[in-house]
Amino acid sequence: MADDNTRRSERGTARLTTDALARAVTDELADWERTELAAFTARRPETRESYLSGSGLPVRRVYTPADLPADWSDIGLPGRYPFTRGPYPTMYRGRTWTMRQIAGFGQAEETNQRFRYLIAQGQTGLSVDFDMPTLMGLDSDDPMSLGEVGREGVAIDVLPDMEALFESINLEDISVSMTINPSAWILLAMYIAVAERRGYDLNKLSGTIQNDILKEYVAQKEWIFPVRPSMRIVRDTIVYCSQHMARYNPVNISGYHISEAGANAQQEIAFTMAITKAYVEDVVATGVDVDAFAPRLSFFFVSQADLFEEVAKFRAVRRYYAKMMREHFGARSPESMRLRFHAQTAAATLTKPQPMNNIIRTALQALSAVLGGAQSLHTNGLDEAYTIPSEQAMKIALRTQQILADETGVTSVIDPLGGSYYVENLTCELERGIDDHMRKVEELGGVEAAIEQGFFQREISDTAYDFARRKANGDRPVVGVNKYIDEGEPEKIETHQLDPASEARQIARLQQIRADRASDRATAALEHLLAVAKDDSANLMPATIEAVKAHLSMGEITGALREVFGSYTETPVF
Repeated sequence: MADDNTRRSERGTARLTTDALARAVTDELADWERTELAAFTARRPETRESYLSGSGLPVRRVYTPADLPADWSDIGLPGRYPFTRGPYPTMYRGRTWTMRQIAGFGQAEETNQRFRYLIAQGQTGLSVDFDMPTLMGLDSDDPMSLGEVGREGVAIDVLPDMEALFESINLEDISVSMTINPSAWILLAMYIAVAERRGYDLNKLSGTIQNDILKEYVAQKEWIFPVRPSMRIVRDTIVYCSQHMARYNPVNISGYHISEAGANAQQEIAFTMAITKAYVEDVVATGVDVDAFAPRLSFFFVSQADLFEEVAKFRAVRRYYAKMMREHFGARSPESMRLRFHAQTAAATLTKPQPMNNIIRTALQALSAVLGGAQSLHTNGLDEAYTIPSEQAMKIALRTQQILADETGVTSVIDPLGGSYYVENLTCELERGIDDHMRKVEELGGVEAAIEQGFFQREISDTAYDFARRKANGDRPVVGVNKYIDEGEPEKIETHQLDPASEARQIARLQQIRADRASDRATAALEHLLAVAKDDSANLMPATIEAVKAHLSMGEITGALREVFGSYTETPVF
């Protein structure tokens, strides 16, 4: 009899409307708080008066059906607008995320050997890290480059360097991501020149250049030119790729570096969406239809320490982007509304004390990226708090992804946390937070005006200071740093050692290439590039491709263009 009554009660509950269910649950929650909870906490109080997510959002002790979105369509189904649950209908059941470990050091030949090692270990996409001179558009023999050549990434000065970087690697078979921003269009030109020399079909090439210059002014601080000509370069790469490289992503809009500069999860996705809107508006203003280029926009986010907030963050930004592209920009193609992103585990969370703990941190951060629906993933090496990762550290990081994909079962169900009372509520909170920040940016006059006024920089620095303060006083535990600290000698690990002769070899090759090139062709190519640069309506890419084919160097190209575009000095924010 009791079983019959239970079944009748369950059927009655199932027939409740959403509003009625929410009211019933709210009443039950209030009763629970008055009775069981009050009696229990009187004997054993909670450890804190209040709990916050990683980005400072209040976290309640329990969530219920009353916390789900009122409209089921906001959750929806994978591969269907607004893509909360993933951009594709089958997600990892159809194809596992691309395992894209970043690598780059020394000369191109040294990095090429690392690439081939990683491919042999099962890596499915390449990601290139460039040294500081290359990032800043400087040649290896520039006085400013002394001691930095090949140190934190690979040195690329001229086209033969790029040819050596991808020696014996079929660029039609493997996607290539290049972490490069102010000089990104020059690296893209070199990549195209290599592909054309090998006879590849440009429409078969896949991958991305990061090319997100606005986040440099906001967070990472690597720039060459002022904001407006830098935006023009991003615009030109997007337009060129939309016409010539059907599978290539000409920009990888990056929240990762915003986070690494000190922003929280809410700021990361809000600022990224503000920057995205600025790029799309710029390209649309040239007369290019949004559906002609939006399908090739891609994104790059960090996967931080707060597991559930990170999952919700990825879901929230995917939903917000879909709505923005359809409702604000009038996109008609679903491909234009699908936010596809690469994730990297959080380098800023890695510690020198107890470095083996970094393997655990990385595994959990990778899990949140997978649960959030990443299309590709980089897992950090355990030794990256010291230097670029060793071969062994990179292998462990890659194996972390492979274990997630093959042993845990997380690829079997799409969006397994979908419907979680907490995750759905947090997804909605973060989406609303994006909207609030977007309104602030618009009130300031848009992204460029907000940069000039120091809005983003001030927000990030305030958040970074608050995090540092909380870590210093122990409110934010970091195992091995401010909690569970080891006494005695620190743990020893093997780290990557850069060949000290690499810099000299790179400089010698660069100078030899300059000496051997056809000077008339180089001079003509540079003059043509400068003429194109002076015409804002012209596209820089074809002239840049010709310049690198003439063996003009990175520094020669950027140095000449400074005479046209000028340079940029930031107004400091304290």
